Amino acid sequence: MGLLSRLLGRTEDRAALAPLYAAVVARARQPHWYLEGAVADSLDGRFDMVAAILALTLIRMEREPEAIPASSLLTEAFVDDMDGQLREIGIGDIIVGKKIGNMMGVLGGRLGAYRAGLRGDGDFAAALVRNLYRGAAPAPAALAHVEQRLRAFDAALAQTPLKSLLDGDLPA
Repeated sequence: MGLLSRLLGRTEDRAALAPLYAAVVARARQPHWYLEGAVADSLDGRFDMVAAILALTLIRMEREPEAIPASSLLTEAFVDDMDGQLREIGIGDIIVGKKIGNMMGVLGGRLGAYRAGLRGDGDFAAALVRNLYRGAAPAPAALAHVEQRLRAFDAALAQTPLKSLLDGDLPA
């Protein structure tokens, strides 16, 4: 019974983070990323924006040790969403696991690149070109738009109380 209780409790904990994950996705789907920012409005481009917003949110959460369990649950919500999205577009069971593994590797790489870029140990703009634009640099104004908006989002996240963040209240 102890294992069942832990599993059910974890499900309830994950459900509590559904508003935060929904807010991450909503933020990533804002039209300005695709219009002014010239991120590709495609499956890949939308994945890239969700990964960017999620990465910045996870970076914010890692600043507070008590948020680490929640960040794991948020990452699990991402995996569940991506699993469902892959199945919806017709990817079969045999391939889904491999694709999810690749997506997690991509997210991990972006976490490192964005973390370094935001703290000044790396080139944030270059990380954006590599990850959001798949290596093909957009017009300078588009890149500047995305970089400025993501930096502002990161700064606003830093000022957001953890309780608000966990409730799904992402800064505007």
